[in-house]
Amino acid sequence: MPQMSPMWWFFLMTTFIVLYFMMNSIIYFNKTTKKMLNKKKMKTNSWKW
Repeated sequence: MPQMSPMWWFFLMTTFIVLYFMMNSIIYFNKTTKKMLNKKKMKTNSWKW
């Protein structure tokens, strides 16, 4: 089925790209949340002092 192969490849590529972006966004979100938590901890420590 030569006519279906381009669509199949397009579908595969799009799924991979979406997965890749999702992973990147999740990693970035985790990093930002950790930074925020660290900042909050630092603020609490400074308040204690």
